[in-house]
Amino acid sequence: MTEKVYLRDSYLREIESVVTSSDGNMICLDRTIFYPRGGGQPSDSGTIVFGEIRLNLLEVSKEGEEVVHIADHDGPPVGSRVKCILDWENRYACMRMHTAIHMLDAVFTKTLGTLGLSTGSQIYRDRARVDFSTESISRRDAEDLVERTNIEIRKDHEVKAYEISREEALSIEGLARTRPGYELIRKLETVRIVDIVGLDRQADGGTHVSRTSEIGIMTFLKFESKGRNNKRVYFTLDEP
Repeated sequence: MTEKVYLRDSYLREIESVVTSSDGNMICLDRTIFYPRGGGQPSDSGTIVFGEIRLNLLEVSKEGEEVVHIADHDGPPVGSRVKCILDWENRYACMRMHTAIHMLDAVFTKTLGTLGLSTGSQIYRDRARVDFSTESISRRDAEDLVERTNIEIRKDHEVKAYEISREEALSIEGLARTRPGYELIRKLETVRIVDIVGLDRQADGGTHVSRTSEIGIMTFLKFESKGRNNKRVYFTLDEP
């Protein structure tokens, strides 16, 4: 099982690890700082260094409890000690986008209640989108809700991540806002919570900033109707 250091410290940029599996260019490590794609967040990029050899990561994925690092060349043998170096610029952009998605989701939910539940999101290099299950909002409403989110961002909420038991998670309303998310919580022994203090708590396995002021300014890009009950909002972020 790979120790997922990125869950404990999203700001760690380098770490030494030991190769536990090496099959061509597919490498598993005893611990990693590289986030595997999932939950709408793309995988991290970076390098694995072994002596004079530098392997550039093409993709990072999760298989069960193992994190698989797919490199541009074959990996070193099992037992090798390597250095992992994160592409920090890419990671930090994802962290800011991911926390911004949670904040937009929180503002939508607080404003619309069950009329504005999020059904999915996706982070891209220069923008993000969030889908909402609602038929009650227009483009103008979406722009207004983005501005309300900017007000919350400027309040500089602390962002914390911690784990609680499944039983406690199931007792807290709103930790999962979709049926699949609720069913996932039911299968877990412990549930990781991302808490935007004073605004929102959600079950989540991604990377986030530690203060909302790091997000910067959210700029509305586009509003799409993807069907009667599915509205899509795109935004980008300006530097804080």
